[in-house]
Amino acid sequence: MTVWLFRAGKQGEFENKFLDDGRVYLTWDDLNINLKIIESKESLYKSLIQHYDLDKEKTAINWASQIWPIAHSMELGDLVVLPSKFNRTIHIGEVTGDYVYDELLGSPYYHYRNVNWIAKDIPRDRFDQDILYSLGAFMTVCKIHRNNAEERIREMRKNNWHVPKNKNVKELVEENEETVSIDLEEYIYDQISERIIQRFKGHKMEILIEEILKAKGFTTYRSPEGADHGVDILAASDTLGFGNPKICVQVKTSDTLLDRPTLDQLIGTMSNYSADFGLLVSWSGFKSSVTKEIPKQFFKVRLWDSKTIIQQIFENYEKLSDEIKKEIPIKRVWMLDSEVE
Repeated sequence: MTVWLFRAGKQGEFENKFLDDGRVYLTWDDLNINLKIIESKESLYKSLIQHYDLDKEKTAINWASQIWPIAHSMELGDLVVLPSKFNRTIHIGEVTGDYVYDELLGSPYYHYRNVNWIAKDIPRDRFDQDILYSLGAFMTVCKIHRNNAEERIREMRKNNWHVPKNKNVKELVEENEETVSIDLEEYIYDQISERIIQRFKGHKMEILIEEILKAKGFTTYRSPEGADHGVDILAASDTLGFGNPKICVQVKTSDTLLDRPTLDQLIGTMSNYSADFGLLVSWSGFKSSVTKEIPKQFFKVRLWDSKTIIQQIFENYEKLSDEIKKEIPIKRVWMLDSEVE
């Protein structure tokens, strides 16, 4: 079994189509070439140079290394890993079909493999950091094989997508492996996420969320640890907290996606506390039964997952308390964008 990383567009614009169609597409614009009739990678990159009028042979070789696998390297039973761009989760599928080229589907859907999505929305925090690093490869398609990744992901599958406890993992160093660019944004989020969940697991997450709200200018009340009667934090604007908007906040740090009943409970609690709005925080994210309600609840409720929490920390870091800055020491760094040639 081989593990393949797939990207569903730079911004995840094809992610829902991948999941809904039960397929992985090679979303390469205007690649109306039947890859099955191309006999070698060398022939492929020569075809790409001509097809796209490329100036750099190195670019064609890089593209060929990503395009070749869907037609010539992937096999039935291989696993496909699809990191979500919408939240900090990962989808995993099993290849069930041979390569198909169908020009009638139009660009960029000419090339695909049928896939059975065996697990969707697995929180990224369940994966070891070195695996996440490999999943950060800045490529549309690539093989994941560092540090015995195939076996470890297979073991996670047997263990309901958790890393088996007390599992000794032998780290294998790949020699002469081609260096690939890493999605630094994803890597940074993973590193900060690991730090936050270490320091703010459980009830302590409410402290972090309260500090973010204070940094945004709210006066807050946080329920004592224990029974919260459906609300963890109350927040309102103005110095004394008598202004609008008035917000009810519910915070969850479970390693499973939050389901619809918790959202319904928060909406009911908002009425009980005469709140204008609700904020539902789930570190691991939300099931589709919740996200489907976003348009209907847009003017009443906001959803924060781990990615949103980290973004809020970035936006309000200078106003956070010294205690929080000590627990999450970060700094701003400017660099060239590797996506722009």
